Amino acid sequence: MKKLALVVFIFSNVIFAQNQKTPTVNDSEDASFEVVEEVPVYKGCNKKLVNAILKKCMSDKISEHIAKHFNINIAYNLGLPDGLVKINVFFKVDTQGNITKIKAKGGHRALEKEARRVIALIPKLTRPGYHRGKPVVVPYAIPIMLGIDNSEKDLERKK
Repeated sequence: MKKLALVVFIFSNVIFAQNQKTPTVNDSEDASFEVVEEVPVYKGCNKKLVNAILKKCMSDKISEHIAKHFNINIAYNLGLPDGLVKINVFFKVDTQGNITKIKAKGGHRALEKEARRVIALIPKLTRPGYHRGKPVVVPYAIPIMLGIDNSEKDLERKK
């Protein structure tokens, strides 16, 4: 049986640097975590905290959610080589706090589909992002890394 590890990496400069054109937000644009005045709040995070702490809390909660719900068994029969498989996942938090426009890229189509499924399970956020007193759409990205180790499978074949 293959050993498979699910690792969710959170890099604040990768995740939150979504909109680097200018540090301003127009009404028609999405507001990145870098510039939004009040970040979206994940269930269980204290919405009275400052943005920096809320960003970390949201990242931690999303990582926990992915680790809990991602079915790593899907990767067992895909014939993936040893090493890390990276799935980049992108989504938006809409003005109601819902997760929308989920996209996944990398690894394998079956893993992309699983990543989209898991992100779609994220519950509605306690609060959407706000900028200038109005709710705004906030893009979010997170890489999911799977560690593939075929050594046990290779040993089973030799027996």
